[in-house]
Amino acid sequence: MSAPKEAQKDAYALILDAIDTGLYVPGDRLVESELADRFGVSRTPIREALQRLETQSMLTRTGRSLIVASLDHNQLAELYVVRSELEGLAARLAAQHASPEEVRVLYGMVDHDMGLVDDPQRLSRANRRFHKQLHLASHNRYLIDQLDLVHRSMALLATTSLAADGRGVQALEEHRAIVRAIEASDGDAAAEALKRHLSFAFETRLKLDAGEVAAKGSARR
Repeated sequence: MSAPKEAQKDAYALILDAIDTGLYVPGDRLVESELADRFGVSRTPIREALQRLETQSMLTRTGRSLIVASLDHNQLAELYVVRSELEGLAARLAAQHASPEEVRVLYGMVDHDMGLVDDPQRLSRANRRFHKQLHLASHNRYLIDQLDLVHRSMALLATTSLAADGRGVQALEEHRAIVRAIEASDGDAAAEALKRHLSFAFETRLKLDAGEVAAKGSARR
């Protein structure tokens, strides 16, 4: 009796990971039969996984088709507000509870990621790993669960702010400042550094989006 549940879980995780890694981006149409062939899963668990993702607003329906959802300006702003508050709390708790080993791991991630600044997509994946490790360092399972939901919605952004000129290096220096505050057990400084980091990221994304809109407008004229 447990096999169908496991298959459903696998199908859901496979599709979610494909969205998260950019295999499917906002606007892409997801076809049940094609997904079943790609992932080697029967169509029933694929269908159930798609229904679950639609319920979670990861997918949206256009006529009879399901497509990967996208975030409009207001949704993006709302998402960053929630993310800033929750991650600020995670940084504050990490300053109280992170072990020396966890701090060293965070520093190691920053050092490693400096080698990825010329590859925005790889840096974006590394950025998600860093933030996930910071969440874990908070040692609060309920907060971690909520942040997982927030970061799932971040997968609906088709581009990364780390693609902006100079943003990669700047973001990693901001990561280092967050870790320094955590290492110093300064919760206020850690929370402030984290919120400042996300504020810069949001501002960069807005500038990138405005540039795309301007470029499209010029093309039509």
